[in-house]
Amino acid sequence: MRVLGIETSCDETGVAIHASGAGLLAHAVYSQIELHAQYGGVVPELASRDHVRKLAPMVRQLLNDEGLEGHDIDGVAYTAGPGLAGALLVGAAFGRSLAFAWGVPAIGVHHMEGHLLAPMLEQEQPPFPFIALLVSGGHTQLVLVEGVGRYRLLGESIDDAAGEAFDKTAKLLELGYPGGPALAQLAQHGDPARFRFPRPMTDRPGLDFSFSGLKTFALTTWQQNAPQATDSDRLKADIARAFEDAVVDTLLIKCRRALQQTGVNSLVMAGGVSANRQLRDAVAQMMSKLGGRAFYPRPELCTDNGAMIAYAGWQRLRAGQHETLGFDIRPRWDMQELPQI
Repeated sequence: MRVLGIETSCDETGVAIHASGAGLLAHAVYSQIELHAQYGGVVPELASRDHVRKLAPMVRQLLNDEGLEGHDIDGVAYTAGPGLAGALLVGAAFGRSLAFAWGVPAIGVHHMEGHLLAPMLEQEQPPFPFIALLVSGGHTQLVLVEGVGRYRLLGESIDDAAGEAFDKTAKLLELGYPGGPALAQLAQHGDPARFRFPRPMTDRPGLDFSFSGLKTFALTTWQQNAPQATDSDRLKADIARAFEDAVVDTLLIKCRRALQQTGVNSLVMAGGVSANRQLRDAVAQMMSKLGGRAFYPRPELCTDNGAMIAYAGWQRLRAGQHETLGFDIRPRWDMQELPQI
């Protein structure tokens, strides 16, 4: 069974083909970073229009590169939510129309389920059950995963997601767009001993997160030290390091709690922030000490991509799930509402 996956939830257009037995055949991603950089953030209307321009040519090119035609595709999966409404509509309308034209079933995929299942595209797949740490620009969640569609939310951010906090802090430090990767790169040159930021919500029970206060702490630290700083670049690097250390430590503390509370010894980390090198190294060390294992998708599959949508859609289509002739999008969508397989 070959499934075409389409991802258009925000500012990246992703397409991919996943096949039974062969796995991921091909995928391509187009990023709108240059389009939105001049505005310092994603402009939803511009994102939707760019998806309209890029999606059809990308699908055509992907099929041509693999020597495939429409009749070679057995199903179409598209991101139905959560995400930007306009961007989701582009992918959903296009994907459902292709499926109708080709006479194959279509399925709307939950964006975060795609991220959660992305490590399944690797040679070493995590065994069920596992704890999933989903860290992206829009979500920070801890989920107990007992099988595909069998999800229990353990904790989530009550304000800014980790990736959002990275981007906002980078903007405060005038690091450009996208800010998160720039801040992480700058943090590599920072002095870890100069500043210590708080580890929010770790001094109380529970598995929820809060990162909005960290960006305020970073701003205050900058305002207090910048007037007398002789090297502003060094100051920014030290603040970036303190911020990153605080986020990583907070995520580790909550992950350790989730593993201990559930008795699970496998941790999956996915989403854009999961590509952060310091976070990956820290998680690997923690899991080694706990006698467990950590699993990640390859870096190119951490950010939004069509491969994860194709795989999640393949799982559900082969189980007999599919949409009617109509289609729907859900900009806000609780993953616990998904049917089990």
